[in-house]
Amino acid sequence: MTDDPAQDRILLHPLGFRRDGTEWIVGRPDTGTFVTMPTAGVRVIHLLGAAVPPAEVRQRIHQETGTLVEIDAFIDSLCRLGFVRSLNGQPVASAPPARSSLPRVKPDQVRWTLNPVLHALLAALALTGLAVPLIQPQLRLHWTDLLWSNHGTAVLLGEAALTWLLLMLHELAHLFTARAAGVPGTIRLGTRLQFLVVQTDVSGIWLSPRRTRITVYLAGLLLDLSVVGCTLLTQLLTGPNRALAAVAATQLGAILTEFMVFTRTDLYFVLQDLLGCRNLYHDAAAFVRFTLARASGRPATDPLIGLSRPEGNRVRAYAVVMLLGSAACLTMAAEAWHHVVWAMLTRAGGELFHATSWLSALDALTTILLLLGPQALWATVWWRQRRSRHR
Repeated sequence: MTDDPAQDRILLHPLGFRRDGTEWIVGRPDTGTFVTMPTAGVRVIHLLGAAVPPAEVRQRIHQETGTLVEIDAFIDSLCRLGFVRSLNGQPVASAPPARSSLPRVKPDQVRWTLNPVLHALLAALALTGLAVPLIQPQLRLHWTDLLWSNHGTAVLLGEAALTWLLLMLHELAHLFTARAAGVPGTIRLGTRLQFLVVQTDVSGIWLSPRRTRITVYLAGLLLDLSVVGCTLLTQLLTGPNRALAAVAATQLGAILTEFMVFTRTDLYFVLQDLLGCRNLYHDAAAFVRFTLARASGRPATDPLIGLSRPEGNRVRAYAVVMLLGSAACLTMAAEAWHHVVWAMLTRAGGELFHATSWLSALDALTTILLLLGPQALWATVWWRQRRSRHR
């Protein structure tokens, strides 16, 4: 920094602040970049944002707190985080704002999604519907409900279409509740272990009160449960229906996957928030790598050394869950590939090369595409995520 205050002009991007215990969450809602800071750091940002020269900021902080701030290093960190718009009249490169999904949907238009009365009604619908099998045992859901047709291709195509429809409704619930809270939200494809998923990035929700954060995290799950409840109640009134049973079974399968918290599902974010952890998955993954490195005799620094003892213990416990759950999940995936997917591919390949009619060949080709298409899409999305992290 120069001695001329006129040369020390710092313009910041719009930043949000939320107190979190003895520290603060600070970040850019438009890019989803957030960090934790002590109160002194927040005071520095406010002074810099008020056009106070860095040298004077350093002096004021020292007078107020007795702390000597390395102001140049602090400003450099803000630049790397993308919090600084320009420095000394020169623009500072930063990540562009995230592209918002359905930008025409305004917060006022979806404010009703945060209404507790709506949540209570959906919860009542879900609980009432889930009690139906206790009254009518013939309406109990079973995995065979997914086999609603004797034609395998029809089942695969129908299940694929139904799954994507229900996934989009789930993500729209997240998007609209986040938008009602003033958070942009972006729906995109992602991967979790061997799963291809649709997910909504609502990183800006970090600045909202806990009640709002939990509401946004659980919005999709509550909608899923209400869909299951609605299909079961409808069957109670009108009689068993194979299409409704297939919808309920598909949705119930999606609900069960939410309990796989080791893959950062919606319930993972609820758990992370309730445990008071800022980055539970990242910290646990770093701890697993540290433990493996230490076990192999390689030098490594404990990544949890900067956390409080209670938070460190929670991260270690989650690391065990994450390691065991991931191992079990990948093992089951390998078994499914060997006994189900590979068997279906082999059979479809044989039918394709020895088809007795064009209809038989089309059926085999469709089966192959439905089995391999999602795998190819998963590989593409995984590679893009990996390349983005390297950047």
